[in-house]
Amino acid sequence: MLEAGQRVQVGGPHFEDFEIGQAFAGPAMTLTDGHAALHQAIVGDRMRLALDAGLGHAVTGRAEPLAHPNLVCDVSIGQSTEPTFRVRGNLFYRGLVLQRPVHVGDTLRTTTEVVGLKQNRPRPDGSATGLVALRIATLDQHGEPVLDFWRCAMIPLRDPEVQTGHADRFESIPRELDMDEVRAAVPRDWSFHTAREHMPGAHAGDLRAGTAFHVEGRDSVTAAPELARLTLNVAKTHTDPGGGAHGSRLVYGGYTIAVAAAQATRALPNLLTILAWRGCEHTGPVFEGDVLSTELTLEAIWPVEAREDSCALLDLRALVHADRAGADEPVQVLDWRFIGLMA
Repeated sequence: MLEAGQRVQVGGPHFEDFEIGQAFAGPAMTLTDGHAALHQAIVGDRMRLALDAGLGHAVTGRAEPLAHPNLVCDVSIGQSTEPTFRVRGNLFYRGLVLQRPVHVGDTLRTTTEVVGLKQNRPRPDGSATGLVALRIATLDQHGEPVLDFWRCAMIPLRDPEVQTGHADRFESIPRELDMDEVRAAVPRDWSFHTAREHMPGAHAGDLRAGTAFHVEGRDSVTAAPELARLTLNVAKTHTDPGGGAHGSRLVYGGYTIAVAAAQATRALPNLLTILAWRGCEHTGPVFEGDVLSTELTLEAIWPVEAREDSCALLDLRALVHADRAGADEPVQVLDWRFIGLMA
């Protein structure tokens, strides 16, 4: 019980505060037209089923517009940031599969569990960090699973001299995506022949593996803190210039991923949705004012069998580079491998 006049520090845990099995639950969030519009304004996504209500109804069978898969992932990740308030960086995302479509009006609830801890060696400057492996589970308002994945956050120690003894190897966290789970996530009630009829241009049967797309138009990074706030992300490095190791605000990684997705839909306008992430490596920091460009490669095409109404999974890889003031040449900031769905 709090006492009158007591001063309470409101923040987040340091590495030595974590224990295996700890669970956190952020506020639930009902996705609205406002969320969808602001997300689209910030990152410029052009996914047709999320933009065109009539087309979305004809293909998905639901009157409510499809929520952009990157908005769904960003909210899930944002709801998991209470324990990672002090995050210095994310080392990996694994097993991320959108198990069912989410639409505007649906409510997302996320729980985050600590499943692995590993203390790092102290740095030459005397600071110390540890790795916190988290399992993140997101349900909709009906209690149906939407996401169940892992991410690994680097968190500083309060006392660099402390030896926690945590030395987990994270071997129980799968490195490879379960493609059976991805195939199971293909919506059973979507009309793919309707998509082919009403969406002009190239579809899965017109594409060839190995094709590389250079998206000429770049995107400037603006309103990065707004995206963090929109998706309930409280990691202070994204809103507080003094909250990280760079002396300036670090752009939330989901921003860079969402811009890559928007540029991918310019290369593949008939991409219906994104079903899964094979891997996501933030190879360099991104800052407000950077200008992002994407090279997209179609690495493989996987027809979905045992369906009367055919569709295909696209194995895609997006390499994102940032141009920034004072740099002689663009620097790579993202290597994102993901699975798209196309009719």
